[in-house]
Amino acid sequence: MRKLKLDELNRATVDEFKTQDKLPVVVVLDNVRSMHNIGSIFRTADGFAVELIYLCGITAQPPHREIEKTALGATQSVEWKHVTEPMDAVNELRSAGYKIIAIEQAENSTMLNEFTPAPGEKYALIFGNEVNGVSDEVMQNIDACIEIPQFGTKHSFNIVVSAGIVLWDFFAKIVPVS
Repeated sequence: MRKLKLDELNRATVDEFKTQDKLPVVVVLDNVRSMHNIGSIFRTADGFAVELIYLCGITAQPPHREIEKTALGATQSVEWKHVTEPMDAVNELRSAGYKIIAIEQAENSTMLNEFTPAPGEKYALIFGNEVNGVSDEVMQNIDACIEIPQFGTKHSFNIVVSAGIVLWDFFAKIVPVS
């Protein structure tokens, strides 16, 4: 088996990416502190053609060298917006018809493997701070909460791993890969 060369991958250019159909998903980063995590989420959002990333509160914004280390240029392809208050993002997205979903460990959460995105629905997926998770105020204003099943001894996945798992699951359920 031979690995493909980069020019054999047939990836979209940044201009092509900006005009292509997107997954009906917006990622909301609620006070994420690590710039490496932010950059990695940009790169993951590019890989799954996410519509937009909201950078809320203390979440750093491009351009920044530490974000670019892991984004590898995805800050140029993925649209993003900064808002000071996470609730401003929630309110904007709800007004635009998005279902607001926290990715969090909470009472009455739905396990990711048991969640099925509704056809034609748009989703805002909220990922929280690496220590404190999704803010309490946001948690009081969500439509649903999805939890990733875990079977080991650790309390949670890294935010980047969580974003990758959830975005892949949404992509696979919305746009089945053949």
